[in-house]
Amino acid sequence: MSDVTEESDTSEGESTPEPTLAARQILGRELENALKQIRRPADGLFLSALAAGLNVSFGALLMAMVLTFSGGFESSLVQRFVLANVSTIGFVIVIIGQTELFTAHTTLGVLPVIDRRASLRDLGRLWGIVYIGNLLGCAVFAGLIAVAGPPLDIATPEAVDTLASALIPLSWWEILMSATIAGWLMGLTTWLVAAGRDTVGQVLLIWMITGVIGFGPFHHALLGTTEVLSALFLGTGVTVGGFGRFLLWTTIGNAVGGTVFVALINYGQAIEAGDPGEVDVDPETLGDS
Repeated sequence: MSDVTEESDTSEGESTPEPTLAARQILGRELENALKQIRRPADGLFLSALAAGLNVSFGALLMAMVLTFSGGFESSLVQRFVLANVSTIGFVIVIIGQTELFTAHTTLGVLPVIDRRASLRDLGRLWGIVYIGNLLGCAVFAGLIAVAGPPLDIATPEAVDTLASALIPLSWWEILMSATIAGWLMGLTTWLVAAGRDTVGQVLLIWMITGVIGFGPFHHALLGTTEVLSALFLGTGVTVGGFGRFLLWTTIGNAVGGTVFVALINYGQAIEAGDPGEVDVDPETLGDS
């Protein structure tokens, strides 16, 4: 009897690692989250998107601060590495804070449409509200950088212009390709964070993947909007037409990257490839659909 008790105690004391989530289980989490946002009231969704636009912009401010305080880097590799690491902070705040970012919903919001649990109209409403809220938040933060940056000597016009110059003077197809990669990376971020089991692991995933966007730098419609508008407001030579061209092709590329290279492919491999997991969505989330 004592041997049995000892064996039982040992078994209870050992921690069994949780099994890795199957792709269908990740898809179930993503679907449930997306359906909640699609059915969210417009005012709450807009405020969340506004907060996301403001918060993601901290990445742009920190990059400008690094360039301002460093006075320049002798190595472009070191510069890109440092800027990439500080740019991730805005993404961490947004994703861990559960606010709504358009480049996340280019993947997340598409999944219920593919799965026939939401309509294209639902997706258009979600995208429209989130996109407008995000852009407004970025514009407000860009104005803050322009007003407070130079007097506080934390973001000089030269530093902001350096950031914008890496995004603006490219052809439309170069911007489109760069933005597609950024949208792809953002889609992967949302997918992998859904598989994360703790906040520390999720932060690490966000830092690793979104850091690649800053290292490129690849064109992200919202972080880039703050960078380009800050330069425009500071009169560094960026024009309204240049910003509009940047925003158009970057938005298209982000949407293509998140939709095609993450939503469609990951949905297909989870459903069509015979993954053993189950797509488990809370019935209350589905409502009447």
